[in-house]
Amino acid sequence: MVGGCSVCPCFESPATSDDGHVDMADRDPVLLVTGMGGSILHSKSKRKIFGFDTRVWVRIFLADLEFKRRLWSIYNPTTGYTEELDENSEIVVPDDDHGLYAIDILDPSLIFSKYVSKWICIACPFQGKLLVGIEEEEVICTELILSLYSRMHIPNVTGAPGCINDALLTGLQFIEGFESYFFVGRWTMHQLVIECPSIYEMLPNPVFEWKKTPQIQVWRKVTPDKEDEEAPPSAKLESYGPLQSTVVFQEALRHNELDFNGKTFALPFNYDILKWAAGTRQLINKAKLPKGIDFYNISGTSFETPFDVCYGSETSPICDLSEICHTLPEYSFVDGDETVPIESAQGDGFDAVERVAIPARHRELLCDKTTFQYIQKWLGVSSIKHKKPSKTSKVMDSVYT
Repeated sequence: MVGGCSVCPCFESPATSDDGHVDMADRDPVLLVTGMGGSILHSKSKRKIFGFDTRVWVRIFLADLEFKRRLWSIYNPTTGYTEELDENSEIVVPDDDHGLYAIDILDPSLIFSKYVSKWICIACPFQGKLLVGIEEEEVICTELILSLYSRMHIPNVTGAPGCINDALLTGLQFIEGFESYFFVGRWTMHQLVIECPSIYEMLPNPVFEWKKTPQIQVWRKVTPDKEDEEAPPSAKLESYGPLQSTVVFQEALRHNELDFNGKTFALPFNYDILKWAAGTRQLINKAKLPKGIDFYNISGTSFETPFDVCYGSETSPICDLSEICHTLPEYSFVDGDETVPIESAQGDGFDAVERVAIPARHRELLCDKTTFQYIQKWLGVSSIKHKKPSKTSKVMDSVYT
C-alpha cells in the first residue's frame, strides 16, 4: 500500500498527513478471536537452528499424513496445554502481519491493518493458552481476554451443540465427497480434538437458558428378558442433555486408543480437560466488559445448523455405546450459519453497541461484503449504504442469565 491508496475497492482511503503517511496515533487495539477452521498452524523442528516451517494446517497435499505426524498431541493437566507427540518438532502460529496471517480466510495486510495501530490476535485453538501479537501492557482486562479466547466463536455459550458433541464422538470432517480423500480424515481429526481444551469448553452450557435444550440421542437395542426369549429385540430412544452427556462420552470412548511411532496411547474421554473447561465456564459467566470497551456482534443466519445429534435408528439400534464412534450421525436443525446456531451466536450476555445477523455460512461470513461494511462502520472509516435491507436483519439485544 502506498500513501492513502487501497487495493481493496470496498474500503475508502484513511486520513493521511501531508507527507502521505497514515496517522495511527488515535487507533485503538482491536481484539480478533479466530476459530479452528480459520487458523494456520506450522510445525518447526526443535533440533535445527535454521530451517523452514512446515504448514500442517490448513493444507491439501499429504494433509492426513502430516497431520498425524506433527499435530497429534496429548493434554498435560499440569500445564493446561496439549503437547506434541512428535518430540522433534513444535507447533507454532505464524505471526506475520501482526499475527493476522494465521487467519487464512482474511487478507489482513490489504484490508484491515491500515485502520488499527495494533492487533491483539488470538490463534492456535488446538493448544490452549496462546496470545499472538500482544504485549503485556496492552492487556486491558485479563479475564476478558481469556474468556473471549476460550469461547472462540461465541462469547458466552457454546459452538454448534450438534457439531461439538459429535466431534468428541466421531470427529470432524470439513470436506465431503471425493475431495475428502485429499484432506484430513474424520477420525484423524477426532484423535486430536479429544485432547483439545477448546472443544470441551464449547460443549453445550448446562446453565444457559436454551429455548430447547440440545440433546444427544441414541437408539439402544433392548434385549428381551430370559422369561420372554422368543420375543424379537426392540429399540428404545434414549436422550442425554448437557449434564448427562458425559455418560455417553465416557462409555463410547472407553476403549479409544491412538498409535504413534510404535507406541499406543489411551485416549478416553478426558475428565482433566472437562475439569479445566468447567473452570473456564465459571470465568466466562463472571466476565464483564471493562468500562470504555465497545462490543459488537455479527451472526450468521438463514442456514440449517446442527443442534441435536442422533446415533442408530429404530431399525438399526446401537448395542454398545462404543459403536457410536463408527456411526454417522443424524442431526436436527435450527437457524444459524450452518455451524453455530443463531441462539448461541447472540448469547454473549454483553451489552452490545450493535448486533447484526447476516445471511451467510460460518466461514463465508468473514469474507461477506456486508460484514466488511459493518466493520468499516464500527472502525469509523465509512458508513453503510443499505441497498438491499432484506439481506441483513438487525437483531435486538436479549437478556441471558
